[in-house]
Amino acid sequence: MKLNKIKNLNLFREESLNNLVRIFLSSCLMISFFYITPIFLNFAKKNFNNKDFTNTSKKVLVYTLNNGSKEQDEEINENDVLFDIFSLNDLETDSVRLTASTITQLFEDTGYNLSDVRKKKLVKPVALTLLPDEIKMIENTKKRKDFFIQIILPLIIQENNNIKLDRKTLFNIINKSNNTPTEIKWLEKKYKQYGVKSKDLSTLKIRMDEIPTSLAIAQAAKETGWGTSRFALEGNALFGQWTWSGEGLKPKDAEKGEGHKVMKFNVLQASVRAYQRNLNTHSTYKEFRKARAELRDLNKPLDSMELSKYLNKYAETGKQYVEVLQKIITQNKLQDFDDAKLLPSSIDLESLI
Repeated sequence: MKLNKIKNLNLFREESLNNLVRIFLSSCLMISFFYITPIFLNFAKKNFNNKDFTNTSKKVLVYTLNNGSKEQDEEINENDVLFDIFSLNDLETDSVRLTASTITQLFEDTGYNLSDVRKKKLVKPVALTLLPDEIKMIENTKKRKDFFIQIILPLIIQENNNIKLDRKTLFNIINKSNNTPTEIKWLEKKYKQYGVKSKDLSTLKIRMDEIPTSLAIAQAAKETGWGTSRFALEGNALFGQWTWSGEGLKPKDAEKGEGHKVMKFNVLQASVRAYQRNLNTHSTYKEFRKARAELRDLNKPLDSMELSKYLNKYAETGKQYVEVLQKIITQNKLQDFDDAKLLPSSIDLESLI
């Protein structure tokens, strides 16, 4: 009887020990699972995800109000460079956010669609100030992409037109032996606007130039996930530009009191202008501007596929970022819009807006 009790006790102890071992091993497996799974998912997302691209990259600092930005022998004054962008922001503080359905109806009423633009190369001057919140709810990928392009295309072309006019004025001044006081005053303003402290005309000519429309669309699409990002909807930030001291939106994963903010704009037009000014003045994109100038000297069109190669420093992903841009350009046939012209605005169109 006593022997049986001892045996039962030993069996109980052995079973308890086995249970403890099983529990310990199960716990280890469970902990390992929760630790390894996020790492694996992150790896898979980076290497095997072929879906639409969203804004996951980190950008080089555009400008800050307090931190200087040097381009070799010149120091850029950010207040001068961004003055007209701040002014544009100040003018538009009471913008009305239209719904997606209202904007769609506006496009229909004005006969504005991308199929016609691709054929006729003419864009209706529908200048919207804000993206509609409902854009992220458009499930059809092609419809969402086309809708986004329709919104930003007139804004990009308008800013390129502004540069074209300035460039024409600049060439007229260069070709004259004597300049009027008005022309000299205009030059002084543009030297500041493009950060040319040395007042060198050749440097100004290189910086004062267009950004290919297809390249601008591709970068806006990449940085905003085709208009669906929080930064685009809350801050009209189409190009993910950073600031450490200016007004902006804090990324959700940023530590408190530290890190950058994404620059915030009152209207989409200001974001487009800031983006163009960034590529045209920041020292990081000097090679981009050099390649563009070489195309001009050879009397060749500004090829977005070629120029995109020099934007590897726009994001920390470098060469991969360039590949993404080129993929967006080719897959969506964005170069169809490079030679598109903006129609003059009319009273009828303005009354619809």
